[in-house]
Amino acid sequence: MRYFIRLSYDGTQYHGWQVQPNAVSVQQTLQDALATLLREPVSVTGAGRTDTGVHARMMVAHFDSVQFIDGDQLAYKLNRLLPSDIAVQCIVAVPAEAHARFSATCRTYHYWVYTHKDPFLRHYAARITFPLRFDLMNEAAEHLLSVRDFTSFSKLHTDAKTNICHVTRAHWEEVEPGLWRFEIAADRFLRNMVRAIVGTLVDVGRGKITLAEFDRIIACKDRCSAGDSMPGHALALVRIDYNGVAGLEHFYD
Repeated sequence: MRYFIRLSYDGTQYHGWQVQPNAVSVQQTLQDALATLLREPVSVTGAGRTDTGVHARMMVAHFDSVQFIDGDQLAYKLNRLLPSDIAVQCIVAVPAEAHARFSATCRTYHYWVYTHKDPFLRHYAARITFPLRFDLMNEAAEHLLSVRDFTSFSKLHTDAKTNICHVTRAHWEEVEPGLWRFEIAADRFLRNMVRAIVGTLVDVGRGKITLAEFDRIIACKDRCSAGDSMPGHALALVRIDYNGVAGLEHFYD
């Protein structure tokens, strides 16, 4: 049977989601814990992959097992075995054709910045020490809704088959005085895409580039023309949506 897992993690101590040699990843840690409890090899497939230091308030993964699994019991046992920076919220049985990555219809990320010194924000937000025009940044972000090719914001030399994405939401909001959240949602994201977009929007906000130049950066499809990538610790995957997958009726409870 196939099972979906909903989990969250603090990515500070991990070299991203994906298994890689000689580095600790969230995927490997989860696979090892599942294999220990189920006493069989387990391969976990994630809905995406977060980079080094990036967090996930919601990640979805699937795995297959010949065993009948009580999701509540397995989630309980996993949470006892996993380190404190990874938490499993639920495990549910889904149809065999359901896929954590390819069945997802929308993914939402948050990027956090703060404009004043605050020791309690430094691990999960990026400090900005210069004035920013968030109104201009929102004007530029609005342009992303009509973009299809995001090559200018993609890490170079990846294995992506296409750089076409459909962004449905991109907006800055001041959550509390001096603390700003950028929310972006799309059907898919490229490697490094969100942090590159935020870095380029920051260039707009500080007056380094105009709105017209922002559009030209997108049109030229050249990563070298866009802004620097922002630090990973301020980025979090916060939601993954699935439409029409049976068994997920209470997945978001």
